[in-house]
Amino acid sequence: MPNSVNTNVGAMIALQNLNSTQADLMTVQNRINTGKKVASAKDNGAIWAIAQNQRSTSGSLNAVKDSLQRSQSTVDVAIAGGESVSDLLLQMKEKALAASDSSLDTSSRVALNEDFKALRDQIGKAVTNATFNGVNMIQSGGTTIAALADADGTSKLTVNAQDLSLGGGNVTVASTDSIGTQTLAQNMIATVATSIGNVSTALSKLGTGSKSLTSHLTFVGKLQDSIDAGVGNLVDADLAKESAKLTSLQTKQQLGVQALSIANSSSSGLLSLFR
Repeated sequence: MPNSVNTNVGAMIALQNLNSTQADLMTVQNRINTGKKVASAKDNGAIWAIAQNQRSTSGSLNAVKDSLQRSQSTVDVAIAGGESVSDLLLQMKEKALAASDSSLDTSSRVALNEDFKALRDQIGKAVTNATFNGVNMIQSGGTTIAALADADGTSKLTVNAQDLSLGGGNVTVASTDSIGTQTLAQNMIATVATSIGNVSTALSKLGTGSKSLTSHLTFVGKLQDSIDAGVGNLVDADLAKESAKLTSLQTKQQLGVQALSIANSSSSGLLSLFR
């Protein structure tokens, strides 16, 4: 290789190596700053695209969880209302049984009838007030719950409404029924007993639906955690490894600067030839 002051090949090589080291150093510093080895599409287009798709799925699962939690609250409120109806029916049966006694005097029968009608009216109030976020599952024409079950919105988790209103399919006691006479009281015993059985069945269905919502909510939470962990495996940087690499590159950078300095000073040695 000829000695020349116009072209310093050694300095050119040293500069190329130094630039390469500085580029690697910037990459490592960026990974340390962001905590990610793939922070944008230019780092690794394929991995970034996969991660974005999985982030989209994870974000969609937040909406699924919100839907499940809202539906769960609605069903739980319906169950609370239904349990109140069941308790009131038990008391009404007791009043009807007491009023069926032929030995009752008029004042006692009137008092029992008033208690019965008060309990009957409370059923209507309990059903009307069993509303969450504007949704009532136990009134006449109640709303059936259809909660989101997947990130695409193509699958739904359904909990059917249960009509617990007076005179409905489950509570056969009408809003005008009474136990004012022994005959009415005697007939009401069977009517209330049937209603109690129907309401118990309806509550069982609501309870099963609530349990299904709870189980699926737990599953969705675990699924979302797994997806987030998978995204992290794809794009997160190993900071311990990057820290060690940073130290190595910083040392390499210092050596590169020194090598470039030596290469640049080599041309000055030519001056000694002309002294």
